[in-house]
Amino acid sequence: MTYEFAIFDFDGTLADTAASFMTACNAAARRYGFRELSVEEFQSLRTMGSREIIAHLGVPVWKLPQIATFMRRAMATEAASVRLFPGAAELLWKLKAAGIGIAIVSSNAEQGIRAALGEAAATIDLFECGAALFGKAQHFKRAIRHSGLDAARILAIGDEARDIDAARKAGVAAGAVAWGYADPVFLQGLGPDRFFANLEEIAPAFGAI
Repeated sequence: MTYEFAIFDFDGTLADTAASFMTACNAAARRYGFRELSVEEFQSLRTMGSREIIAHLGVPVWKLPQIATFMRRAMATEAASVRLFPGAAELLWKLKAAGIGIAIVSSNAEQGIRAALGEAAATIDLFECGAALFGKAQHFKRAIRHSGLDAARILAIGDEARDIDAARKAGVAAGAVAWGYADPVFLQGLGPDRFFANLEEIAPAFGAI
């Protein structure tokens, strides 16, 4: 099956934000009283889902909304240093030229995402930003309505277990990538509908050759 509308995650899928995420996470840890991460421990978290990571770090669940807001603002201050993965902008332009609709659903702020995308921001039909940690499904549903398509014609692409969960809750196909935050073997074990080893494999899923 080829798809007609793409929903992309941003961090770890289109852009390399690992360093800014870790900086923001440790700043939040100092402020809200949970454990800071070393580079080595950050790597070990790649085989965990979001709820496991929260428990592992001792994050106070009732503080999650405050922590998410703090981290969003902290990462916004790093926006100027965020870079797209090589080939990401070209992929977006190729999809746009093929008539594929594109949405970005992210926990990050729209302003920072637009800055990182640069001219490629013009390829995006819908920005659904500021999503809660476990609230992406409702943003996916808004993207479905915006597309005007049957959910079966839509593929959501991300790099974490929660992206796959959100796609399933929204009723769209789930795509996972090998180069993001989560370990690729871990993601494959969750059974996404499509798995992409590199950016070049994405366009053919939409018939954009």
